[in-house]
Amino acid sequence: MSTRLTRLLGLGVRAGNVVIGVAGVRAGLQRSKVVCVVLAHDASQRTIEKVGRLAAARNIPVLRGPTALELGDGLGKPPVQAVGVTDPALARGLIADGDSRNSEE
Repeated sequence: MSTRLTRLLGLGVRAGNVVIGVAGVRAGLQRSKVVCVVLAHDASQRTIEKVGRLAAARNIPVLRGPTALELGDGLGKPPVQAVGVTDPALARGLIADGDSRNSEE
């Protein structure tokens, strides 16, 4: 599950289509640049409130990913609580992957 998600996000990082970190994701949401948000499974309540509320207000989908440590490792960074996707095609792929996983469970 999380391996595919982190691989897709890693490709997005290399292509420059991903914003990493709570501050960057919030700024991207405020500028209407982010089309999908991935929050770490163990993200803090404050991060969930700050990013989740802003994303919900802008009708941006929010996915729950692996832990912050796993997410950071997959992106070649220290632990990461929030990732914003700026590429619509990558966002569609992540959302479709999340939907297919949920239907298999």
